[in-house]
Amino acid sequence: MRKILPVIVISQFFCTSVWFAANPILNDIAIQMNLSLSYLALLTSSVQFGFIIGTLIFALLSISDRFSPSLVFFICAILASMANLIIIIPKISLFEIMVFRFSTGFFLAGIYPVGMKIASDYYKQGLGRSLGFLIGALVLGTAFPHLLKSLTKHLPWESVILYTSFFALIGGTLVYKLIPDGPYRHLGSKLEIKEFLNAFYNPYFRSIALGYFGHQWEIYSFWVFLPLMLSLYNQRYPMAHINVPLFSFMIIAMGSLACVISGLLSQFFDSKKLVKICLLLSGICCGISPIMLLNSSKLAFISFLFIWGWLVVADSPLFSALIAQNAPKEIKGTTLTIVNCIGYGVTIISIQFINALRTELNSQFIYALLCIGPFLGCIALFKKLNFSKGPLGFKPS
Repeated sequence: MRKILPVIVISQFFCTSVWFAANPILNDIAIQMNLSLSYLALLTSSVQFGFIIGTLIFALLSISDRFSPSLVFFICAILASMANLIIIIPKISLFEIMVFRFSTGFFLAGIYPVGMKIASDYYKQGLGRSLGFLIGALVLGTAFPHLLKSLTKHLPWESVILYTSFFALIGGTLVYKLIPDGPYRHLGSKLEIKEFLNAFYNPYFRSIALGYFGHQWEIYSFWVFLPLMLSLYNQRYPMAHINVPLFSFMIIAMGSLACVISGLLSQFFDSKKLVKICLLLSGICCGISPIMLLNSSKLAFISFLFIWGWLVVADSPLFSALIAQNAPKEIKGTTLTIVNCIGYGVTIISIQFINALRTELNSQFIYALLCIGPFLGCIALFKKLNFSKGPLGFKPS
């Protein structure tokens, strides 16, 4: 039992490294294919869209409830690794790159939500702590390609893709070989619409889900545009000499520590109170970002991004634990998957919204609009609700 969580954490880190694998090398791809850097949002949205379609199909077919989650994780890790690797084929077109980034996102639907499902099948008590480590691994995996880019800057850009694909294979194999089905696993045969609606009609569950969707509006847009924030600061203050890939890694990776700590704090404090605090503070960071992104002090600028990078993700494991704990047991995996599906749909809208409005003139001000999500999420979380039975009779655990 002691080995389970470390194996899931390591595997999640290895496998999710393919998620942002193309982002640090976009400049190299853009130069090779004579593209604009605006394609960063397009390629990222391709992964997100693939993830959404994947989660929807997985939910409709109840894949993680009907089949061994470890086997699903393993197969999807192999396929995600292959889809990631294909984009280094010589003379590949932009359309083909987008198709295979979409495919990578599709198979990530069998890794990230299924990893949470595996954890919830083993850890009935202390789920917030377990998910803190698990989502921390996701965050570190998201940041990892930026570190690879920094470490392999003298190597061809394809090396980042090769390394991330290799790590994904290792991660999937570890789960398949070392983690059997958990003791709290509940089998399901099909998507039970009534039970699923019970979860979303319940006001307690609904407030958590809406808060999570507000959180999703901010987090991936921050991660996607972080390298551009750093690059623009270098352009505005040439003496800053910020190593963009390295600091992108460190700022995003800081969030992995935030996830672990918030997960541990959930053992001593009410999780819903913690998510309110984190979401409110990250929303404040969005609001003051125009001031800090224009700050001539490099120390103040970098410190602010580290704080924002911490707060933007600290509530992720808390949201996931609250959703998992209050979902119908028989379709827990399906519920987690659909909530993820909706949440990542929000990320696409947010990324494209910011990208469409962003110009050279407003590049320091545009990220204040990310506060829309935390603001609406806080309204849902702070609203006084009746926590009894929902319209269809489901009572939260």
